[in-house]
Amino acid sequence: MPIAPDPRPLTGEPLALDLLNTRWNSEGVTQDLLTDLDGLAVWLTANGLDERFEADATTLRRTLQARDALKKAVDGSVAEGADAVDGVLAHGRIRLTLTADGPGELPEFDDPSWGPAWLAARNYLQLLSAAPDRVRACSGPTCVLHFYDTSRNGTRRWCSMATCGNRAKASRHYARSKES
Repeated sequence: MPIAPDPRPLTGEPLALDLLNTRWNSEGVTQDLLTDLDGLAVWLTANGLDERFEADATTLRRTLQARDALKKAVDGSVAEGADAVDGVLAHGRIRLTLTADGPGELPEFDDPSWGPAWLAARNYLQLLSAAPDRVRACSGPTCVLHFYDTSRNGTRRWCSMATCGNRAKASRHYARSKES
């Protein structure tokens, strides 16, 4: 069965932020990709997880639990979200391995339905370890999207210059022309 196209305005962010970005605003209305199994299938496919994990009700429930936990940590404070994120991480672990290519890591889960949720929570820890100040919420006043700032000087403010950045510039221009 073909997978529907991904309707989200921002994709390609690290897994943890991409999971947060399954909720977005469009014309003042909150949209949610993860309202059903078809949406979960779209998200799993977009992140290359569709071959490893099933888009079933249990996986959806656990993925939503991870999204809520990550939202607490990202939009609140790491301390506020720590217990919720740890609750997701409790369902998996990394097993160190030795492969023909050298040292490796193999994620293992209590139950495979925890896989996508656990991987997203672990990815958030990796982002915090690498550059916690680069995990950002869009500065657009009505935008709820998140991004990992990979700009050279670390000053990115918007999820996309084409949408939120352009709106901000247009708004400033309108305010200046109105004053004149």
